[in-house]
Amino acid sequence: MQLHISPSLRHVTVLPGKGVREFIKVKVGSRRVSYRMVFYSLLFFTFLLRFVFVLTAVDTIDGETKCSTIGCLGKRLGPRILGKGHESPVPEVMYQILDEPASKDEIQGRDDIPQTLEEFTAEVKESRSDARAFAVKLRAMVTLLEQRTRTAKIQEYLYRHVASSSIPKQLHCLALRLANEHSTNANARLQLPSAELVPYLVDNSYFHFVLASDNVLAASVVASSLIRNALRPHKVVLHIITDRKTYSPMQAWFSLHPLSPAIIEVKGLHHFDWFTKGKVPVLEAMEKDQRVRSQFRGGSSAIVANNTEKPYVIAAKLQALSPKYNSVMNHIRIHLPELFPSLNKIVFLDDDIVVQTDLTPLWDIDMEGKVNGAVETCRGDDKFVMSKRLKSYLNFSHPLIAKNFDPNECAWAYGMNIFDLEAWRKTNISRTYHSWLQENLKSDLSLWQLGTLPPGLIAFHGHVHVIDPFWHMLGLGYQDNTSLADAESAGVIHFNGRAKPWLEIAFPQLRPLWAKYVDFSDKFIKSCHIRAS
Repeated sequence: MQLHISPSLRHVTVLPGKGVREFIKVKVGSRRVSYRMVFYSLLFFTFLLRFVFVLTAVDTIDGETKCSTIGCLGKRLGPRILGKGHESPVPEVMYQILDEPASKDEIQGRDDIPQTLEEFTAEVKESRSDARAFAVKLRAMVTLLEQRTRTAKIQEYLYRHVASSSIPKQLHCLALRLANEHSTNANARLQLPSAELVPYLVDNSYFHFVLASDNVLAASVVASSLIRNALRPHKVVLHIITDRKTYSPMQAWFSLHPLSPAIIEVKGLHHFDWFTKGKVPVLEAMEKDQRVRSQFRGGSSAIVANNTEKPYVIAAKLQALSPKYNSVMNHIRIHLPELFPSLNKIVFLDDDIVVQTDLTPLWDIDMEGKVNGAVETCRGDDKFVMSKRLKSYLNFSHPLIAKNFDPNECAWAYGMNIFDLEAWRKTNISRTYHSWLQENLKSDLSLWQLGTLPPGLIAFHGHVHVIDPFWHMLGLGYQDNTSLADAESAGVIHFNGRAKPWLEIAFPQLRPLWAKYVDFSDKFIKSCHIRAS
């Protein structure tokens, strides 16, 4: 068969193979269809059929039943062609059931609620439940598991609170043995430092570090790690401040364990004249704060018994009850200019840090007139630790906070801070700190929940110089995601959080970084059964 098309495109002739001339003539007028239109129409319908086939196949795979009729196909394709969403295959009754909270009577005392996903799946298959019965059973199981998870989390937070707030018997033993040594051994009552070294305590050509602590073992690790990593230990002066009850054990330890050639001073708060005469604002605020907390918080049992608050809120309230947050050792840093009137610059260290490098280069940092050199806590690879802004610590639902501060402003950290005391004395930072403490008490502790960092963020606002994160790695006491390699590469590591390295709840993979600065062969350490792990 042969096909001939006239040059004018008005005739199409079909010649059979046997030579018999038969033809089909298509005359194309102004209203007639040309072969081109026929060709393009066939092409269009070919692509349309392919499109319909693909959509039908997808719907058949996704759906429970096959589309075998034109009506079904239209029902499925119609909304898509018109740009409307596909009707949900989940029955509306399931949403209605799941949106309703399960009552206590529906859950309590029942033993027919599935305990695992396998049990739930087996029951559904066996009973061939309708959508409503399926949703009711699912809601009961999920609600029961949520209640159990919440109870377990709260119990964990309570146990951690008790463990972190109590004094381990090993540390209590150490303090008692050292206090006894102080009373019976003259070598444990040496003047620290010796008389010939006293002038260096106010010599600004030396590198002055300040540590406030009532924990002898923790203070010994900070001191040992600082001196052992210093390139010029003979130029290092460490001022240790402690309370009256810990003064004798602390003096005994550093008298019997000298860190020469560094200069160590041990001083109790009762040795500072200004602190014992007249009214000290921070002590007054602490006394009021303690009274308000005992009434406002209701104690750990009342906090745990609250069934309406989320577990992380309960955890924060439990942490607020920790004795350290109302310890004078935690508030003393705001009085550094008065404590050291002759010094120009100091580095303040918390007792839960470990120094891993020489810190004397901190004195070369240009503070640009700022008072506080600190590491920011809103930038970094660790999003769990380095994601703190002012809104993480201050209550911006309170108008007093919302009016004065930006919630998205970056926060900074205590633990290892450079303080320019000369610049500090020209400001009203200490007065601002105390005034905000009073405001928080007036508002029933509603401006912030816990700790000395929130009022510090307010008092030092505008007076902070950001330093390199190398100098201070945080978070080793409340999350174990920090790798050992990263921790070892930091200048200072900070075990902030509940899991202190001297407690049994410390993270085992991180504790060796602290424990290597403890001499476990020491007679006092051995006699109190303080071990590496």
